[in-house]
Parts: sequence; structure tokens; C-alpha cells
Amino acid sequence: MKRHFGTGDYRYEAVEGWPRVDVGGVAADIACDSKGRVYVAVRNPSNDGTPPIIWPGVGHVVVLDRDGGYLSDWGNVFSSPHGIWINDADEIFLADTGVHRVTKHAPTGEVLLTLASQGRPDAPFNMPTRAKQAPSGDIFVADGYGQNRIHRFSSTGELILSWGSGEPCSVQMLTNQPVISDPCTGLGEFNLPHDVMVDRDSRVYVMDRENHRWQVFSMDGVFESACEGVYRPNDVAIDADGNLHIVSGNGIEIREPDGTLIGRWGERGNGPGQFSQGPHGVWMDAEGSLYCAKVNVYNRIHKFSRV
Repeated sequence: MKRHFGTGDYRYEAVEGWPRVDVGGVAADIACDSKGRVYVAVRNPSNDGTPPIIWPGVGHVVVLDRDGGYLSDWGNVFSSPHGIWINDADEIFLADTGVHRVTKHAPTGEVLLTLASQGRPDAPFNMPTRAKQAPSGDIFVADGYGQNRIHRFSSTGELILSWGSGEPCSVQMLTNQPVISDPCTGLGEFNLPHDVMVDRDSRVYVMDRENHRWQVFSMDGVFESACEGVYRPNDVAIDADGNLHIVSGNGIEIREPDGTLIGRWGERGNGPGQFSQGPHGVWMDAEGSLYCAKVNVYNRIHKFSRV
């Protein structure tokens, strides 16, 4: 018997046996293009067998069809893939924390644009987490682990502005060092901006993960509002109604743009449609199907079909 998941009007059926192939590592993030192809950003297995996280290593992108069958692989050309996102022109943006780099690709994997640190890991990036494009064409990058900033670039790669501040508490925690930095909690400050998204009204949403909130800014980085009480938001997909589907440590939250909670869903476990821990990446395709990628475990991806 097929199981249904979700909340309220958002009901899904877990597609069992999806994908039909092993992606070859940890699926950090997932995205779909207009042709139904599914792109999975994968961190290759570590030498000691433990799932790799955000440090330099080896990674690749595997391309699947909508049924989860294998189409292609871009090869081991990445270090530590973290976030992947696709625009309406089927151009793929990938943020790589291992080499402080954001790249834009054609569906074949060909590199179309590179945004990277120049000689040191804070010019401009220090372990960027995700890159997404605004309706205007400008590119926004969440630069989360090393320096807690947001960067805005032109569509051709010129840096327009950067904003935000905060101590690198997350890096200290992940390296098992004493957390000697003070987490920054003020408005306009960040404690691991894990994702950034620009809606159709040009509002810039920043998923401020370790502060358990999102913050909203203008395109020029001016603070507008905040939504508190969002538990460790990792990534966000926006649906046709403008509602936000946020994957977090608690599963999936659905909220209106003003922060009003519509509902939460997600079961703990290792079965079909269940999350052993909170999902890390999310995508919603044109049919309303939801895809979730799960880090800290190998080959864990979900597809939920809207019912």
C-alpha cells in the first residue's frame, strides 16, 4: 500500500524505489530543469568511509531522468558540492564550499561562468553555500560557513554589493574546536546563512539557519522583516502560489511569504518517504512533485508526487 505524506492541501505520495540508480555518494542538493532532468550534487565517499561534509574532497553531478534512471555524469570536477539550483533557461548554478567557488553550467556540464575567491578565501567567498538568480538576472550567493555574508553579482559576474556579518561559529563547531566566537543574532547579522532566494517581488529571503529564522531584504541589502521560529532552515522552494516550502531539521515547513505557518510534515525513520535526519536540499518541479536530498548518509534522495 502506497503511503501519503504532507499536510493540509499539500499531500504527496512517496515514489518508492526512486532513484533507480546509486548516485555514488552523499546527495547534498537536487534540482530539476524544464525537460524533466534531475541534477544531483554529490560528494564522493570519503577515504575512511564516513559521509563527507563541507571540507575539500571530491564531488560530481549526476543527471537522472524524471523516473530516476541514469542519464549522465559530469565527472569528478568538484571539491565539496553544497547547493545546486537551475534557472528558467536551464542554466545550473553550483556552490562548492571546498574551493570557495560558484559556477554556472550548461545542461551538459560545460562551465559558462565562474565566480571564485581571488587568492584568499574571503575575496569574496569563504565556503559559499548556495547561489540563485533573481528575476532581474542578478546572482545572489549565500556565503555561509566562513564569513556569514550575502553577495549580489550582475548576470555576467560583476560584484555589485555584499552585506551581513557574523562570527564563524559553525566552522568551529564542525571542527570540534571550542566555540569561542559569539553568535550574531541582530537584524542584518547572520549565523550561517544557508540559502538565499529572491521572489517574484524582488524580496531577498535569507535562511539564517543557526538563528532559526529567515530574514528579508531589498535587492540593495536593506533589512525589511524577519520570521522567527523556523528550526534550522536549510533550503527553500517556492510554489506557484508564492508559498515557501522549507526543509529543515524538523522535516518540511510550509509558510506564507509573511511567515504565517501553513503546516509541517515529515516522519523520522529510514523507510520510503521518511527522514533519518532533516533534509538538506529541496526542489519543486513544474508538476508540483517535491524532491529532497539528505546529507550525512549515502545515496538518500526522496521524490514525493503531488496527489
